[in-house]
Amino acid sequence: MDEIKKTALVTGADRGVGLALVKSLLGQGFHVFAGQYTDEAPELQALKEVHADQLCLLPLDIASDDSVARAFESVSGKTDQVDLLINNGAILGDIGATVLDPLNYAEMMDVFNVNTLGSLRMSQTFMPLLLKSDSKFLINISSEAGSIGDCYRDSWFAYCMSKAALNMQSKLIHNGIKKQGGRVLVVHPGWVQTFMQGKLDAAASLTPEQSADAILRLIEARLWLPADGAECEYVDYAGNGLNW
Repeated sequence: MDEIKKTALVTGADRGVGLALVKSLLGQGFHVFAGQYTDEAPELQALKEVHADQLCLLPLDIASDDSVARAFESVSGKTDQVDLLINNGAILGDIGATVLDPLNYAEMMDVFNVNTLGSLRMSQTFMPLLLKSDSKFLINISSEAGSIGDCYRDSWFAYCMSKAALNMQSKLIHNGIKKQGGRVLVVHPGWVQTFMQGKLDAAASLTPEQSADAILRLIEARLWLPADGAECEYVDYAGNGLNW
């Protein structure tokens, strides 16, 4: 990427793909704002010690209007633009119950509030800073589980529906900012070794670092392309197009 110092904001940076994205962006010379949800994030703290001038830890709960507003105040006090906004924060919810089982609607609302509305809160709130940059590039980390055309599951209601809604949200935002030179990329990060199910999914095929590096290659390739006329793409980490 361009050697000129760029600024990126990553949500859900405590661990997993979010943390790996922060590490890679720092390695590429970005000034990074890392959204930290948990009170203690030892790996982020260790990164901060090494990259004190490059990394800003940002207390952030994307499910809260007030928390996102406070984050905006903090970021806008340090920079007048954000080149990359990567909406990565997400939760899973119940993945076992089918329509023949009891369904926890309160939990579903929590998942929607994070996965769908959380990204929208961030995008809408930080859009003034994003549109001041040269990149004007918004990246929403979605999932193949959000594809209606390729759906094979009979459960995962909250996660699948929230990601499908995130996909629609991404297209709506893209339509709203493309005349200003903005664009949105929707990415499935792959089957990653993360703790989304409460324990490490060690059987997954990708490490967080492999997924993050692949995502950043997708971003880098598109930064060289003119935004004018660019479509809102829905792809996997390898760049393969997915069915909406």
